[in-house]
Amino acid sequence: MSVLSSPHFHDEAKAFKYLESIVWAGGVVCPHCGVVDGRVYDLAGVRSKPSKKAPQGQLRHGLKKCGECRKQFTVKVGTVFEHARIPLHKMLKAVHLMVSSKKGISPHQLHRVLEITYKSAWFLLHRIREAMRSGDLAQPFGSEGGAVEVDETYLGFKKGRLHSPWLGPQECRSGTR
Repeated sequence: MSVLSSPHFHDEAKAFKYLESIVWAGGVVCPHCGVVDGRVYDLAGVRSKPSKKAPQGQLRHGLKKCGECRKQFTVKVGTVFEHARIPLHKMLKAVHLMVSSKKGISPHQLHRVLEITYKSAWFLLHRIREAMRSGDLAQPFGSEGGAVEVDETYLGFKKGRLHSPWLGPQECRSGTR
């Protein structure tokens, strides 16, 4: 059985429950006032305003209301999924595909798999990459600026020799590399 056949990748309500189990493992936290495990009401069955696309309004999954500050929130507030128009189960699938594929995933492939527009897939991938970035861009690679080995490939220079996996070892004439 494939991991992609898990229920949280296909059902919106189960996707919210899955994300809640990860983000709120220690208890529900209100993103507005910061109360942990306070009075939180589950607003099940609440619908959005009616529109041409959904005349009865769309069901708002995972909606909660804080008993302290009286504000509504979902588990998506404060995460990379906040303010996204793409369904949560498709965004979870995008994250899984992105981190589990060895060479990454292109926006074209993601737009075909998730059945969303190319523009949405491109934006979602950039949003996920930005969330995964550590912010330490000034730090050198490797431990204390040392060599980095990835996929059993060595890129770099040996004293007096230039080595490239594509060209093979060559003598370095200038001796500067």
